[in-house]
Amino acid sequence: MTYTNTRLKLASRPVGLPQSENFAFDTVSIPSLAEGQVLVKTHFISIDPAMRGWMNGAKSYMPPVALGEVFRALGAGQIIESRHPDFAVGDYVTGDFQVQQFVLRDGTAALDASNPATYLLKVDPTLAALETYLATLGMPGLTAYFGLLATGQPQPGETVVVSGAAGAVGSVVGQLAKLKGCRVVGLVGSQEKIDYCLNELGFDACLNYKDPYIRATLRSACPQGIDIYFDNVGGDLLDYALERLRLRARVVLCGAISQYNNMAPVKGPANYLSLLVNRARMEGIVVMDHAAHFAPATKEMASWLQDGRLLTPKVQVAHGIHNFLPALLQLFSGENFGKVLLAP
Repeated sequence: MTYTNTRLKLASRPVGLPQSENFAFDTVSIPSLAEGQVLVKTHFISIDPAMRGWMNGAKSYMPPVALGEVFRALGAGQIIESRHPDFAVGDYVTGDFQVQQFVLRDGTAALDASNPATYLLKVDPTLAALETYLATLGMPGLTAYFGLLATGQPQPGETVVVSGAAGAVGSVVGQLAKLKGCRVVGLVGSQEKIDYCLNELGFDACLNYKDPYIRATLRSACPQGIDIYFDNVGGDLLDYALERLRLRARVVLCGAISQYNNMAPVKGPANYLSLLVNRARMEGIVVMDHAAHFAPATKEMASWLQDGRLLTPKVQVAHGIHNFLPALLQLFSGENFGKVLLAP
């Protein structure tokens, strides 16, 4: 059978918020499979804040997407044709799919876990919904797991504050912190998200960062100070959290979504001397540094999902590959609730 594949490419590098002219679509025919190849139909594409950084030309923890290149993205889908003995038609897989409707891979390269660009990981949708493998059991959940547990090292009774607390990473961070016996305070952007964090995720407190008195309300919510601040937002919220650090506190830098579209220089923390005064540390988390431990971490979180200690994540799905940009922009406007996916 002949398939046509619509793909999204990076046409130019954005200045500020990405615009439609920064992207281009093309449609190509997929050739017949050669021996050893597999063809995957994309069911979901993961929409992540990190995508904004990949659009820039500057050096980062991953190479930027080249101009004219199909845009990088994690995805999940089903094998619809296979000429490789280790992949069967009907298998479900996740991997770096790029923003496209179909993924053609060399099956042997897809088995090489040391090469994330080609690797396909088989998953079982009877154990968890396919969407969950791009959320709690995917990179957002693993980022929360290693960022909090390995970098933050929570101890029972400590106060953990997480920004972006209703998002794909933050919602898992808060739940894991509760599992570890911590007091959890979330920072979100709407009353609906406050209600979700308090009533469904079980946070101890949750604040609206848009409140003009957020500095004071954060102080009231953390009267003894902050032991761990898990930062997904950056900007002023990071400064306010630094003011409240306790002795030996840990600041986990996961993201700074408030700064990604700045046309002015990135706003750094003015209160960094709090790290010195409190003998605290600030450390970045890049989840791929923990790739060797993904399997046991995923297994542990899957068990927590199955026994109810972790909630199945909230997921928003945008439909149609041409809706990539509106789906991405939700992350920067605060419209997203939980994990954002695109069904191309």
